[in-house]
Amino acid sequence: MAHRGNRALCPENTLASFSQAVRDGADILETDVHLSADDEFICIHDGTVDRTTNGSGAIAELTLKEIKALRALDPAGQETQETIPTLAEVAAQLPPKVALALELKTDRFLEPEVCRRFADALRRSGIYARSFALSFNLPRLQSLQREAEDMPIGWISMSWLRPDRAVELIGPFWPIVYLNPGYVKQAHRRGMFVCPLDPKPEKRLGHYLKIGCDAVISDNPAVTRAALDRLMREE
Repeated sequence: MAHRGNRALCPENTLASFSQAVRDGADILETDVHLSADDEFICIHDGTVDRTTNGSGAIAELTLKEIKALRALDPAGQETQETIPTLAEVAAQLPPKVALALELKTDRFLEPEVCRRFADALRRSGIYARSFALSFNLPRLQSLQREAEDMPIGWISMSWLRPDRAVELIGPFWPIVYLNPGYVKQAHRRGMFVCPLDPKPEKRLGHYLKIGCDAVISDNPAVTRAALDRLMREE
């Protein structure tokens, strides 16, 4: 799973970053979703544009036109020609066999109407069946699933040691699978898909394979894919 695309080589959460991740062999693209002042779904991690663009201000207070006038910064902090994409733009670029993981970054997803529009946008784009939602905030996920019952949801946890939430996917902070050696088996018994939260997973890939994790997340999918392929050839 490509974490904000390939954010090691490209401006994160941009079309260039997602394209690079696909070339690197990512099976899933992960991105983040906020709403602009005019209620457009915007793919950006932070609640402001300050860190990742040449602009400043809160996403919720900027219109789509204002956001599109900004330029994304590369990993070295240099301005590029990349812009901040909308959900529709990311969906239009998504290759047929690649899935999309969407982290819900705002409490606007507690609003039923926002959740309905979000699900409808994915359906119109033709990628609904290949999409799932993620969040550290369980109520946001539950709100979305009330409006889109068949969309898988995934809860990300920094400290909870047991996979005991009613979700289809679970993302434990990576030390948890060491603190609870039975974590993945417990999750699988509940029918959950497991992906540790570990954006630089290379040192632990062998362990993740051994305990049966279903996916890994990566800031640099090219490096992770190569390491994972080597390990799998050795098995």
